[in-house]
Amino acid sequence: MIRKNVGGIDRIARVTVGIALLTAFFIGPETAYNWLLLLGVVPLVTGLLRNCPIYTIIGVTTCPAK
Repeated sequence: MIRKNVGGIDRIARVTVGIALLTAFFIGPETAYNWLLLLGVVPLVTGLLRNCPIYTIIGVTTCPAK
């Protein structure tokens, strides 16, 4: 099982940023670097799954202590 390491405010921020970037990709104007907005998938998925691989590597967690 994947251990949760993304807490409440961090999770809300990640999901919000991910949705904003993907919305800009689909609704925004066509530019040469428009494809970079697809990187919004990363914070969206890490926020929804409540797990960040980079946090795991460096040993950080924003979840409250149990």
